[in-house]
Amino acid sequence: MQQTTQLPAVQLQMPPVGRISLTVRLATILAIAIPFLGVVAAPFFLWGWGFRWTDLGLLLGMYILSILGIGVGLHRLFVHRSYQTYTWVKFILAAIGGMAVQGSLMDWVAIHRRHHQFSDTPDDPHSPRHGGVGFLGALRGYWHAHIGWFFKPDAPGLHHYVKDLKASPALRWASRLFPVWVLLGLVIPAALGGVITQSWLGVWTGLIWGGLIRIFIVHHVTWSVNSACHLWGNRPFHSQDESRNNLLFGILALGEGWHNSHHAFPTSARHGLRWWQIDVNYYAIRTLVFLGLAWNLKLPTADEQAKLRSALKQIARA
Repeated sequence: MQQTTQLPAVQLQMPPVGRISLTVRLATILAIAIPFLGVVAAPFFLWGWGFRWTDLGLLLGMYILSILGIGVGLHRLFVHRSYQTYTWVKFILAAIGGMAVQGSLMDWVAIHRRHHQFSDTPDDPHSPRHGGVGFLGALRGYWHAHIGWFFKPDAPGLHHYVKDLKASPALRWASRLFPVWVLLGLVIPAALGGVITQSWLGVWTGLIWGGLIRIFIVHHVTWSVNSACHLWGNRPFHSQDESRNNLLFGILALGEGWHNSHHAFPTSARHGLRWWQIDVNYYAIRTLVFLGLAWNLKLPTADEQAKLRSALKQIARA
């Protein structure tokens, strides 16, 4: 069943923020692209002895599975309750999300809900907008949003953000078993590599490519939604922050990079709101609906979208 819903407006008013310079935008792109391109180039140098078709399949398969666990599970289901599903489906999605190695279910959801409450204000856990003035300040902000915030203490009272999840015994267990999900995310590609190639070398390369390197790529792609997608891209909708729709991460993050659309309509099960905006996570949710495993999808109406597009134009003219 699909339903539209009037989505609540964000209550916080963000202080004015200056435009990011072209130099900073380019530096941000390079900081993300160079390590990623290094990983992309590695298989070509290792092809035939350290990287084979089996390893490519395990890398892509585990990458897609991990991103689906984050986007379909941790983000759209648990943080924003964009649709409803059975408890056993929730448990499986929590397990798959844990394989991405980004923290337990409760921690991930609590931090992300706080991010939305304080998006791009000083209380946002990972905003890139408060690193200081000038080029170095902008780079400090980018570094903080991308990875630096991991080394900061958590805000007090984060458990208040997940009272609804803690009411479920199944979800409490899914969160506690986070180390098990991490281990499974390494064991599965290693075991598959060994079985497919019938060799111990296949176990090793499966672990490396489907496990460790996959985790590296998933981390930097999803962290870039925090950093690059608040610095680089376009803003078709009015939102109370500097979130951007980013084509590159819209594709790489299977739909999570349509970040301005998401912040404009946080509870929407669909982030790619235009026909050409690829949103694999939404397609997966629609598949669950088709199979009778999900229902009550929340989607913004055409009028709601037009209203926020118009609001952005009015602000630009002011």
